[in-house]
Amino acid sequence: MINMSRRDFVKITGTGLALATLPGFLRTGFAANSPGGNPYGFYFKRFGIDDDTIRKVMAEALHYGGDYCDLFFQNQLSNSIRLRDNIVSTASTNVTLGVGIRVLKGNQTGYSFTEDVSLASMKAAARTAAGIASGSAKGVPETFNATKLMNYYDTEMSWEDVGVKSKVEMLQAINDDVFKEDPRVVKASVNFADSENYILVVNSEGGIATDYQPMLRISVACTAEQDGRRENNYFDYSARDDISFLTPERLKRLPREAVARTVKLFEAQTPPAGELPVVLSAGSAGILLHEAIGHGMEADFNRQGISVYSEKMNKKIAEPFVTIVDNGTNPHIRGSINVDDEGYPSQETVLVENGVLRTYMHDRISAQHYGLEPTGNGRRESFKHYPMPRMRNTYMKSGPHEFEEMIASVDYGILADQFTNGQVNIGPGDFTFYVKSGSLIEKGKITAPIKDVNIIGNGPEVLERVTMVANDMKMAEGGWTCGKNGQGVPVSQGMPSVLVSAITVGGRG
Repeated sequence: MINMSRRDFVKITGTGLALATLPGFLRTGFAANSPGGNPYGFYFKRFGIDDDTIRKVMAEALHYGGDYCDLFFQNQLSNSIRLRDNIVSTASTNVTLGVGIRVLKGNQTGYSFTEDVSLASMKAAARTAAGIASGSAKGVPETFNATKLMNYYDTEMSWEDVGVKSKVEMLQAINDDVFKEDPRVVKASVNFADSENYILVVNSEGGIATDYQPMLRISVACTAEQDGRRENNYFDYSARDDISFLTPERLKRLPREAVARTVKLFEAQTPPAGELPVVLSAGSAGILLHEAIGHGMEADFNRQGISVYSEKMNKKIAEPFVTIVDNGTNPHIRGSINVDDEGYPSQETVLVENGVLRTYMHDRISAQHYGLEPTGNGRRESFKHYPMPRMRNTYMKSGPHEFEEMIASVDYGILADQFTNGQVNIGPGDFTFYVKSGSLIEKGKITAPIKDVNIIGNGPEVLERVTMVANDMKMAEGGWTCGKNGQGVPVSQGMPSVLVSAITVGGRG
């Protein structure tokens, strides 16, 4: 066994001389990819993390009689490069290593973390977390049993094996293509980020789970000028995948979509204000579902009586053709996880089934409160944060209608295509969203492009006003990070095209 201090680890990995091939070793030994295998693989064990160490730390955490404790180990390696105005404006590498220790006693939570994974430092952190309890020490497991997991983002190559030079060359080629797309383009920026996240979760009930979580995000933004007027827009991808995701077709599409979205705005107008029928476009409109409806179905908000859905379990909240799920098992999608940050396997959770609210998204605490099993939604930003119910990939399933049928039914309204900023009041579900681009619908036909539109409404009311759901569900392609209680986690969302009978549109007047 290799014992390595955090200082030595940072010094070595910072030079790129050691551990660079770890992901390759990890794929043959990590439990996420080899269910039932050695849960420490060739990874956390080299930091001195083994059964004996974990039992000693747990003994400290349960010294004052806590009901339960868990340890969340994390090591993340992340890189980012920004190309702006034809030069690399920023490039960075970040390495994090640490453990978070949680103790539960009734409704109380004690939490502490340390970036030093030496036994002495971890025991000190465990004593801090244990402070919420008062009683006799509780025993720790003699053995730990690896949780059997599926792998929803199998990869062949580590991001550590992709050189900086090849990344910069890729970004430069994209940048050049942006300017080739249209002579009106005057500025461009290309951003790329990749990361590899390794986690180990072990609890006082004898469960242990590990995961390797790759991620990439690439975005292209540009500014175009016409007749003294400037417009800007962007396009991006994000996935739990390796470099093979960035196929020649995807790399060519990035600048093409970014420029097309930008120059389209020169022809767009702001529509009149008022309460109008709104067609939410398939894919990216899922952000409205995520914010205005999804958060209200996280169990902690319902356990505390904050959410408007807290009294609506097993009641009709939408038409029978509306089914909404939160799913962590979509292959290679940004919000997918093999295991949540409490060690529970990922799953598809059906929140709304044929218009009826069936369950919430649960972590361990809320599941115990409701007498249910956790749904694999216990997530945290890092080892420095405690877990809570969080979304993964939240989307509405396809319905029985055709997109053309939906458009033909609207005499005058809007098609909302690209969403950016939004604000939501979780309790009642009131929201305001900014629609970057879309189109007018007039007499059953898509006509003029529109831009700079605010839509204002209430999530539960919008759900009740969904009158048609098309059979064209698609996931958003870009990178979204969900914020809650000061923590951010990667998520995705999706929608089929949906007709809402009336939403307040803030346009001209």
